[in-house]
Amino acid sequence: MSFKKFFKSMGVTSSVFMGVFYAVAMLGIFLLGYTALPGQMDELKIAFVNDDKGKAAKQIEDQLIESLPFKTIDTDLTNKEALKSLEDNDYALVIHIPKDFSKNASKGESAQIDFTVNEASATMVASSMSSVVKEINAQLSTSFSEQTAQGVLMSMNVPEDQAKEISKQIEESYVGNYVVVNDVPDGMHNNMLPMFLTMACYVGAMIAAMQLVGSFKMFLGEAPKIRLFGYVQLSAFIIAVLGTIAALIITYLVADVDTATIWKVALQQILLYMVAFNFCAMFTFLVGEAGMILNIPVLLAQTIANGATMPRDMMYAPFEVMSYITPMYHSVQSYFAIFFGSTDPVPHIWGLAAVGAGALVINLLIVTFLHRQKPLKKLAEDTKEITA
Repeated sequence: MSFKKFFKSMGVTSSVFMGVFYAVAMLGIFLLGYTALPGQMDELKIAFVNDDKGKAAKQIEDQLIESLPFKTIDTDLTNKEALKSLEDNDYALVIHIPKDFSKNASKGESAQIDFTVNEASATMVASSMSSVVKEINAQLSTSFSEQTAQGVLMSMNVPEDQAKEISKQIEESYVGNYVVVNDVPDGMHNNMLPMFLTMACYVGAMIAAMQLVGSFKMFLGEAPKIRLFGYVQLSAFIIAVLGTIAALIITYLVADVDTATIWKVALQQILLYMVAFNFCAMFTFLVGEAGMILNIPVLLAQTIANGATMPRDMMYAPFEVMSYITPMYHSVQSYFAIFFGSTDPVPHIWGLAAVGAGALVINLLIVTFLHRQKPLKKLAEDTKEITA
């Protein structure tokens, strides 16, 4: 056999196609998607709360609002409201000037500004906010200089000699306080656990969708198609349970997760598998094994749209839309809440369930109207006997 004949065989040509297609799809989606970092940083929302009515605090507020690289800086809310929204990942950063800031500064005591971030959020947010806070502190250390402090104090009718002395103390007493809520245990495996669990479940469900739908088609002549569809769903559920047990054993042994949390995760992991299975099965029921060609780019796009590395505010529009109608975003955000956060995971679980319900209905419609029922073997045999 010649190499030319070998190379033209179905297996080789399929491998070549998938190799090229996967490279183009992955690099095209990943490189395009991640150009949003850090270019879309200004889309993040932050809150600035100034509880101090003093001139020094007002001057800092005006200076930071003018210089910070964010389109949305909300100022008309209390610190409690801002922190609550931060817990829900509505804000990437909360800057709070306490009410005694100017008073402490004028006395040469520690004048503190609180910068609060939520580590139980997209990885890019926490790391970016850390850099932003460092820049702010450097900026304040420069701008909140002896000359500026002296001018503020003199405007308060403090004698010039006394103003100079106090301004030196103010310059040395400024403290930028970096606060973390919902602290994530050390280790990238902990930080990325919501994404890893979701990805492992999704890929397994995607492969199962191709195989189980293949079995569905193979047995169409041996049972009614609706009954076979039920068999497919039941088989997927059994795989979901077994896969969840294996995944959570590894999670418990490797990651910093307690027993109580594992039980909550188990229920969501089973739900995620069923949702992912039906979501991926839509393409397979529709176009057969070629559905994998559609499933791969959808999978790759969700690695950007799942919110593990960047929030919706930073995503380009196609990825933001995808985050609503695909399973991964809802799963990852729910896992962030279950593992690390104090916000409620229930809205994300409902979002996941809604995607699954929609996919299940679509699959039923495809099976009902697009798949033709083959003559049942038993019925055909009975007909032959009657005719004889």
